[in-house]
Amino acid sequence: MKSGRRTTMQPRPALLLLVLVLGVSLRGCIAQGGGGGGGLTRGSFPKGFVFGTAAAAYQYEGAVKTDGRGQTIWDTFAHTFGKISDFSNADVAVDQYHRFEEDVQLMADMGMDAYRFSIAWSRILPNGTGQVNQAGIDHYNKVINALLSKGIQPYVTLYHWDLPQALEDRYNGWLDRQIVNDFAAYAETCFKAFGDRVKHWITLNEPHTVAVQGYDAGLHAPGRCSVLLHLYCRTGNSGTEPYIVAHNFILAHATVSDMYRRKYKAAQNGELGIAFDVIWYEPMTNSTIDIEATKRAQEFQLGWFADPFFFGDYPATMRARVGERLPKFTADEAALVKGALDFMGINHYTTFYTRHNDTNIIGRLLNDTLADTGTISLPFDKNGKPIGDRANSIWLYIVPSGIRKLMNYVKERYNSPTVYITENGMDDGNSPFTSLQNALKDSKRIKYHNGYLNNVAASIKEDGCDVRGYFAWSLLDNWEWAAGYTSRFGLYFVDYKDNLKRHPKNSVQWFKTLLSSS
Repeated sequence: MKSGRRTTMQPRPALLLLVLVLGVSLRGCIAQGGGGGGGLTRGSFPKGFVFGTAAAAYQYEGAVKTDGRGQTIWDTFAHTFGKISDFSNADVAVDQYHRFEEDVQLMADMGMDAYRFSIAWSRILPNGTGQVNQAGIDHYNKVINALLSKGIQPYVTLYHWDLPQALEDRYNGWLDRQIVNDFAAYAETCFKAFGDRVKHWITLNEPHTVAVQGYDAGLHAPGRCSVLLHLYCRTGNSGTEPYIVAHNFILAHATVSDMYRRKYKAAQNGELGIAFDVIWYEPMTNSTIDIEATKRAQEFQLGWFADPFFFGDYPATMRARVGERLPKFTADEAALVKGALDFMGINHYTTFYTRHNDTNIIGRLLNDTLADTGTISLPFDKNGKPIGDRANSIWLYIVPSGIRKLMNYVKERYNSPTVYITENGMDDGNSPFTSLQNALKDSKRIKYHNGYLNNVAASIKEDGCDVRGYFAWSLLDNWEWAAGYTSRFGLYFVDYKDNLKRHPKNSVQWFKTLLSSS
């Protein structure tokens, strides 16, 4: 979503409303595929502005049993019947583990400045802790060196959802405070091995998505929830576990940031951030109650994870509404967390309407974050009119102005932090009836990126937002989490029926023209 994300998911009907109302990207859901233009050039952005594409290890690499890689919670989840919409798994994915040199050349041909990819924790430490797997170190050294040889900067994500299964088995993974120490040890292993060349680290990808989808709705690994009295998930507590997991994510980043600054920053001169998933919310009506609900929805989304790093605690609305279920920071923890972000990564795809709903019967029955927010967020207004043209995914509506409003919100709330758009993109469907020739004609994607990039440029030049880069999701069509292979977000079409051959869509030439302009 990714976010790894999106796709053509056929969600279970009983949960579709829940997921939409929660206002979270399905990171595995439904899609389609337009004309560019708009006068956008490199000169529309400040000197040094970074253009890149984004990817995730589990969605791209495949080779799940190669060179000592350990099993992950997503291996387990994807092989559990009924969890993936097309019953697929990512055992092969798009085989970037073996084809990274080819893919690096594709990026170089486009003129991309950077590649945001993730390291698979279980390739480095197959059991989550203990013995380092040298084959994993060697592989990522090859990837990093291949990128640098083409003038492409690596932006490395340490955790993109693929927790080693061994840690889930040992102590329930992110639900236990031990994960903070184990994640820090893994991160330090990466700093030692790659930090001489990697200058941009993203510790966590979309912690909000993991907390809600993995521990509230149960739609993502590890698939925990108390939805429908455990008829859907075997175990979990939707009213408490998302908050516990979120707290441990925040402490994990802060611990790693502190360690990096003390031990590695002077020599390596890198920076650390988090990629936050953020839907922009518009009030469904001009009523005060809906305007307040919209603010509250954003605090339960971005504020939940970002506020502690800027203010030392969760938003006051969360404290008031969640009560004792929301963990507390000790004074030492608050001091460790506050200021621990060097930059904010923003994964943004779409905009929803939000209205007040403090009598949500479904949410109260589930006793989860849906009930806690007292809001409902949907991609259509009170008359049923969509907020914008829809992509393939059921959650992805195209509203380019949303990204500019979001950048201004971030600037105002957090006092002009450095921001990278770490993911932005749209998907087409994966219909067997669409010819290859037609699948490459992705004018809707071109229009999408043109619209969103124009708004990013305006947020910088006209509004003074400190946005320094833009990463398109994604270089290639890939395995889209719970949606499997039903969705295509790539600039390159991957032919799953012909040895995963990569074919450039029209958007490749659009980006190539943009990136070669002045």
